[in-house]
Amino acid sequence: MESSQKLEKNPIHLGLAGSAISESPITGMEWYADYVSRHSADGAESRLVSEYTFTESWNVWEMHPLGSEVVYCIKGEMDLIQKRDGVVQTIQLKPGEYAINEPGVWHTADVSSSCTALFITAGWNTEHRERK
Repeated sequence: MESSQKLEKNPIHLGLAGSAISESPITGMEWYADYVSRHSADGAESRLVSEYTFTESWNVWEMHPLGSEVVYCIKGEMDLIQKRDGVVQTIQLKPGEYAINEPGVWHTADVSSSCTALFITAGWNTEHRERK
C-alpha cells in the first residue's frame, strides 16, 4: 500500500489501461526527457498531472503537438497567453477556473504575484522557445 503524496512535489503519470504512477520530483528540463523515456510504451496517450506555484511570469513559450493541456488555477491569478495562427489571446484564470491549450497552440503565462495551477499535459514532443 502506497502512502499519500503531495502533487506539488510528486507529479502523477496517467498511462494506458487506466494506470496511475507517482513520479519523482521534477528537477529541471532533463527530468522531462527522462520521464518520456520511462513511459515510452504509453506513447502520446499518456498524461502528466502536476502542480506548480509561480511567482514570476514564464520566460518561455511551449507547445504540445500531440494532445491538449488543461490548466486549472488553484490559487492566485494568471494570464494564460495563447498564440494560434499568429493570433494572440489572453485568458485570465482565477481560482476554480481552467483553460485548455489545444494541440499545436503556443502558450505562456504572466503572473503578477503568486499563482498555483494544476496541469494535465499531453507532453510528448513538447517544444519550447524563448519568450522575447
